[in-house]
Amino acid sequence: MTMFLHLRLIRTGFLLFILIKTSLAVLNHGKKPHIVFILADDLGFNDIGYHNSKFKTKILDELARTGVRLDNYYVQPICTPTRAQLLTGRYDIHTGLQHGIIWPSQANALPSNETTIAEKLKDSGYRTHVVGKWHLGFYRKKFIPTRRGFDSFYGFLTGGQDYYTHRNRLGFPASGYKFLNGYDFWRDEKLERDVVGKYTTNLFAREAERIIQEHDPQNPLFLFLSFQAPHSPLQVPERFLKQYKNIKDHNRRVYAAMVSCMDEAVGNVTRVLKKRGLWEDTVLIFSSDNGGQVTAGGNNWPLRGWKASLWEGGIRGVGFVNSDLIQKPGRVYKGLMHVSVEGIPLDGVNQWASISENLTPPRNEILHNIDPVDTFWGNPDGYSHCRSAAFRRGDWKLLLGCPGNGDWVAAPESGSKTQSSSNQHNANSVFLFNITGDPQEKREISEQFPDVVRDLLGMIEKYNTTAVPARFPDPDLKSKPVNHEGVWGPWMD
Repeated sequence: MTMFLHLRLIRTGFLLFILIKTSLAVLNHGKKPHIVFILADDLGFNDIGYHNSKFKTKILDELARTGVRLDNYYVQPICTPTRAQLLTGRYDIHTGLQHGIIWPSQANALPSNETTIAEKLKDSGYRTHVVGKWHLGFYRKKFIPTRRGFDSFYGFLTGGQDYYTHRNRLGFPASGYKFLNGYDFWRDEKLERDVVGKYTTNLFAREAERIIQEHDPQNPLFLFLSFQAPHSPLQVPERFLKQYKNIKDHNRRVYAAMVSCMDEAVGNVTRVLKKRGLWEDTVLIFSSDNGGQVTAGGNNWPLRGWKASLWEGGIRGVGFVNSDLIQKPGRVYKGLMHVSVEGIPLDGVNQWASISENLTPPRNEILHNIDPVDTFWGNPDGYSHCRSAAFRRGDWKLLLGCPGNGDWVAAPESGSKTQSSSNQHNANSVFLFNITGDPQEKREISEQFPDVVRDLLGMIEKYNTTAVPARFPDPDLKSKPVNHEGVWGPWMD
C-alpha cells in the first residue's frame, strides 16, 4: 500500500488530523509521520500570548509563529462533545452526545460502535497513547481508552479533579449528590496511587516525555496529550505565580500561571521529540477544547459569550499546527476549520493542502450543534436553559433558541469594561450575524435578511433529520465511589 493510500484510509476525528491524509506521502518520502496532538482544557480565546500579551506562553507562541496559526477555527462548547468529535470525526448529533458532558455518575459513553482515530491509526501500524483527561465515559470497561484503540493510558477518566489529590468531587449536578468524592488516576486499567501530592500538568508532561524517550522511531507514533489545565480547580505550583503579580484578580492570576505551567510542559515535550530525532517527521497539533470559563479565570475577549455557549466565545478555538512537513509555514490561516473530518458517514472536509500550501479553503459550512434537550440539572451558570442550535455557512451564522450567556466579558487585567447582552432569548429566538464582518456578534440582522434566515433554517432542519436521540441518563447510584473502595471507575463490570 502506498503512503498516499495509507493516509487516505485513516479516518481521523479532528480537522488537523486531516492534514496527514493527503500530501505527506510526497513531503515525507513515504514515511508515516509521528502525530502529537495536544489539547488544552478550558483555554479561552484571550488566554494565550499571541492573543493577549499579558500571558506568558513563549513556547506556544513560537510554535504558532513558526507553524500555521488557525484563526477561524471552531470546537464544541464543552468538553465531552469536542472529545467525541475529535476521536470519531462525527458531529455530536450523530453520536448522541449533543447535550452536556458525561458526568461521572452517568451510565453514558462514546458509543462502542463508533470507530476512533486511535483504532484506525493502530490498524495502520501506529503505536497509540493517550495521556491525561479522557471524559468519554467509563461505566463499563469497554469504554475506557485501552479498549478504544490506545496501547496505553495514563490519566483520569472523569471530567476533572484536584490537581494534587486526584480526587473528583463533581459526581452529578443535583442537590445532595454532587459532592461525592472519588479517587481517579489510572495507568492502563490499574489504579496509579503513587501520584498523590504531585501536580497533574507535570505528571502528564513527564509521562509524555517517557513515552517519546522509549518509543522505537521505526514505528509511527500517535500521542494524544490531553491536559487538564487550565480547567478548574485553580491550583498551580507557586513559582509560576511570580510573573503575574500585576494581575490583581486572584482567579485570573492563578489561571494565567496554570497556562504558563502548561506552556513549559509543552516545551519539555517538544525538546524530547527533538532530542530523539523525531521532530522532523512529526506533525504537532495544539487546540483548546472549548471557550474559557469566565467564572474560573478564563476569558474570551473580545468575543461574545464563554464556555457552554454557542456564541463565538464558547466555540471559537485556539489552535495551530507545527511541522517541518508544512510547505508554507509562518502564516495565519483564515480558512474555516472545524473538529470533523472528510468522508461518508463522517462529517468533515479535507483541508491539508489549504493549510500546508496556503490554497483556497474548501470548507464553507459548519453545524455547530443541535441540542434538543430543554434543561440542565441545577441550571449551571452560563448553560442554555432551552433547546438550541447554531449553523455557519460562509459569512453567515444562525443561532436558534437559547445559545447560552451572551455577554462580552472583559479580562480583569485589560482595563476594558464588560458589556451585557441586550438580546433576550427563549425557545423561539432567532439570531443572525455576519461573522466575517462582525466576529463579536454585536449586530443582529435577522430582520434585514429573511432569505438568509430561511436558507440556514432549512440546513439545520436537514441536519436534524439525520440526528440520533441525545443520551443524558439520570444518575446511577451504583456508581458511588463509596461502593467501590472510594474510586471512580467502571461499575457495571
